Amino acid sequence: MKIRPLLMTALGGAALGLLALDPALAQDAAAPAAEAAATAPTVSKGDTTWMLVSTILVILMTIPGLALFYGGLVRTKNMLSVLMQVFAVFSLVAILWVFYGYSLAFTSGPEGLGAFIGGFSKAFLAGVTTDSTADTFTKGVAIPELTFVAFQLTFAALTPALIVGAFAERIRFSAVMLFTGLWVTVIYLPVAHMVWFSEGYLFALGALDFAGGTVVHINSGVAALVGAIMIGKRIGYGRDLLAPHSLTLTFVGACMLWVGWFGFNAGSNLEATGGAALALVNTILAPAAAGLAWMTVEAMAKGKASLLGIASGAVAGLVAITPAAGLSGPMGAIVLGLVAGVICYYAVTSVKNALGYDDALDVFGIHGVGGIVGALGTAIVAAPSLGGYGVGEYTIGGQLWTQFVAVVITLIWTTGGSLILFKLVDLVVGLRVTPDAEREGLDLADHGERAYNY
Repeated sequence: MKIRPLLMTALGGAALGLLALDPALAQDAAAPAAEAAATAPTVSKGDTTWMLVSTILVILMTIPGLALFYGGLVRTKNMLSVLMQVFAVFSLVAILWVFYGYSLAFTSGPEGLGAFIGGFSKAFLAGVTTDSTADTFTKGVAIPELTFVAFQLTFAALTPALIVGAFAERIRFSAVMLFTGLWVTVIYLPVAHMVWFSEGYLFALGALDFAGGTVVHINSGVAALVGAIMIGKRIGYGRDLLAPHSLTLTFVGACMLWVGWFGFNAGSNLEATGGAALALVNTILAPAAAGLAWMTVEAMAKGKASLLGIASGAVAGLVAITPAAGLSGPMGAIVLGLVAGVICYYAVTSVKNALGYDDALDVFGIHGVGGIVGALGTAIVAAPSLGGYGVGEYTIGGQLWTQFVAVVITLIWTTGGSLILFKLVDLVVGLRVTPDAEREGLDLADHGERAYNY
């Protein structure tokens, strides 16, 4: 028998004997372990399940929801190109997110820059395991970090997919892919870090963005407008009929967007609590009100209410309620939806026509303008005096100023950055297809396929 095992056994027995003789020693020895157990976040199976379901809903919202919504709005010869762009953008960002996106968005950044961007401590998901957790910042309850990684991945992938609608039917596929990789890295990640990470500049400032009014919608809407202007109008714009080829598919896509948005908004509560229920109810009421508002003003202006109009209005309402989903009372959500429906209608008709830009699928008019309405409106509908759920020493004026600052910073960063990136992509691969390819349609020109073979 070896000496070392005997020695270890003897020492262990002596230690146990001392603890038995002096209960105080036993209590002191157990204290650190008990304290660690008390402070360790408790993983909730219910919250985890809800977040997994929410993640799946946001994927449904993007592919196939957004893809079909956009696909129905373009002409037959460009249907597959839009489906391909949305699908490929989602796939590319998913890979970039786990390579470095998650780390740059949700970790502490380098000295002096931590308020604006994270670091590479979790690049390639280093340290993210089945045992690591992402605290929900409420009562120590946590969800697995991998669940949080996947949920936030869907937001990062959806945002650039929204942009492609503005310059549909005329952009090179290679340009879409290169721009997406650059834009997510340079524009999306810093804004997400500033708004949602605890050390982010806008987070510390007190800006409210429950599920992505600035990060997703203003960000994508403004980049879309910049792209639409830089790439130029479609051939025949303002002269030829460029009507949607299938409003049936657009309707199906809009319905999938609405259903998926429950994961987008209610999932952003990060817990299966009353807060998630509030966000879910508001995600029903705001788009319903916005769709009715758009339909009404359209009928007054044109004499008829259209399916495209009520669907577009509903999406505008979904956009507007996003930053306020878990902060507004239900009545506030209805008011916000009504305002967004009216303002976005005029943004995609009067304003767009007056300025003359070709935002093919009205990304800026709905997501950009709707996001601004929602971000600023959040300061009002979140006020406790108006039935909202803002916390602390809440004043509408003070919060409105904070929201305004967040909107302006996002506008400046996204406009300037997108302008530079579009120019860079144009120099590297070229932004626009040839006139012959555009007339033939991007389905055949870029992908060698047809959406419909008769």
